[in-house]
Amino acid sequence: MRISTKGRYGMAVMVCLAENPGQQQTAVDIAKKLGISKIYLEQVLSLLKNAGLVQSVKGSQGGYFIDTTTDKITALDILKATETGLFERTEVSLDEPSAYIEKAVQNTVWEPLDKAICSFLKSTTLKAVLDNSKTMGTGYMFYI
Repeated sequence: MRISTKGRYGMAVMVCLAENPGQQQTAVDIAKKLGISKIYLEQVLSLLKNAGLVQSVKGSQGGYFIDTTTDKITALDILKATETGLFERTEVSLDEPSAYIEKAVQNTVWEPLDKAICSFLKSTTLKAVLDNSKTMGTGYMFYI
């Protein structure tokens, strides 16, 4: 599966915001931490805000934050907000006289695949990703 940059950045931004729940972070700070363009980040933040996943406060003391618990936000929520074409139904590619093949492929491959992906993404919470990121960032290096 190929997830666009907006989808990948959307997941990263949500983890970044989840590290400090309820605490406002500016787009500049998030962009620096993630090493991405502030202008592109603002597009992603706008999508996440429109989906109700992040909140924002305007002004010099403003920023972005998550106001819900991380176990209520799923990977599906984040990707639906940032990946507009990912969850569209597969288009019909065969017409008569091969419509029965199209229907068989649709019933046997595309619909079960869509359901499996959505089920997995729905069961993967932002909290799980955050917990995993915490274990990834705790590597210790010992020198002798």
